[in-house]
Amino acid sequence: MQSNFALFGVSMERKKKNVIIMGAAGRDFHNFNTVFKDNPDFQVVAFTATQIPDIEGRRYPPSLAGHLYPEGIPIVHEDDLPRLIIDENVDEVVFAYSDVTHEHVMHKASLATALGTDFILLGNNSTMIKSRKPLISICAVRTGSGKSQTTRKICELLIEKGRKVSAIRHPMPYGDLEKQVVQRFAKYEDLDEHECTIEEREEYEPYIDKGMVVYAGVDYGKILMEAEKESDVIIWDGGNNDTSFYRPDLNFVVLDPHRLGHETTYHPGETNLRMADVCIINKCDSAEEEKIEQLEANIREVNPGATIIRADSPITVDKPEMIEGKRALVIEDGPTVTHGDMGFGAGFLAAEKYGASEIVDPRNFAINSIKETYEKYPHMEKILPAMGYGESQVKDLEDTIEHSDCDVVVSGTPIDLKRVLDVSKPLVRVRYELKVEDEDELKDLLKDF
Repeated sequence: MQSNFALFGVSMERKKKNVIIMGAAGRDFHNFNTVFKDNPDFQVVAFTATQIPDIEGRRYPPSLAGHLYPEGIPIVHEDDLPRLIIDENVDEVVFAYSDVTHEHVMHKASLATALGTDFILLGNNSTMIKSRKPLISICAVRTGSGKSQTTRKICELLIEKGRKVSAIRHPMPYGDLEKQVVQRFAKYEDLDEHECTIEEREEYEPYIDKGMVVYAGVDYGKILMEAEKESDVIIWDGGNNDTSFYRPDLNFVVLDPHRLGHETTYHPGETNLRMADVCIINKCDSAEEEKIEQLEANIREVNPGATIIRADSPITVDKPEMIEGKRALVIEDGPTVTHGDMGFGAGFLAAEKYGASEIVDPRNFAINSIKETYEKYPHMEKILPAMGYGESQVKDLEDTIEHSDCDVVVSGTPIDLKRVLDVSKPLVRVRYELKVEDEDELKDLLKDF
């Protein structure tokens, strides 16, 4: 039967929905690639960017955006969201970044809905890609919980069993997106070839240290296809507290007792907790037993079927005698102590453990972008975040270190900072790996792989 619309000559062509994707150069691009690219029902008018310095003002290029976007898609600062909603007559705002409180998400939802647009969270059925190979995911409830050290431990156990393993790391495409579609890191020269930031090196270099291969980039469909060519098992190494981009056959989630309660108050960390097959409580060697037991109780309340494993994160220092009795400047992994909300890390613990006479307050010496970082994250005190998202910020970090009144620099980042920083101060490197309290239990969980 002919519709009334057709009888009166009204077109039945469906109107495209105008969409803005809110992101931070990672999940946002993946959501676009899996849901919106080549989809004629939607017009993505912009990505907004936050969390990472200076990632706005770019474009998602036509070569990645597809035939519906011959000029690409603009990437603008999140502060422009209200104006864009009105100017572009936006129908849907898709939230696509991680490691934020539930309250933060709902403030953004309130802003969008007050302006008349729908606020969307995409589910895993829409965004997870299925691998042709067995796939294990390692996610977390907060950034800095210990995903990467857990990933490396699982890789080691699988390699010991004769499996060919590739890790795929959550995206950090902060440079030329067209050059970062598929990235493979197997040697130190690969880090230089891809012009990696300090934050990228912190994730990739520890794999190279152990002779492992890690992939990353922008297009996680293409990345998976490449990794499958050389692997028996794929390991997803998540970023922040984001959910996996791939559908896992076994899902590990890492929790941090130093941030008790965050497992159910941060997005999408609670999603990870509810999906977990195995919950690893890390850092038990530096946490109070009471907090560990409460965290176990919280896990059982939310996900009673999950296996719970305790693990330590023991620290080692290459030259501990350089710390004893010295005034130490402590450098920590940037994301962990900024939006991860941690007030200390492995560097601070090492400085205390090995007898530093004083832990120097770096805020007194911070300049330019480093000073701005302290203003944005006032919880940081006697720690210096290893911020290095670009050449100018690396220079600010170098100058802050050089101007600091200290005897030694204690670096708690996962990389050798001497590879990227030119400083005259003596530098001690702190290392930390996952030590599972019952390794046989972990091996039993992996036996089918």
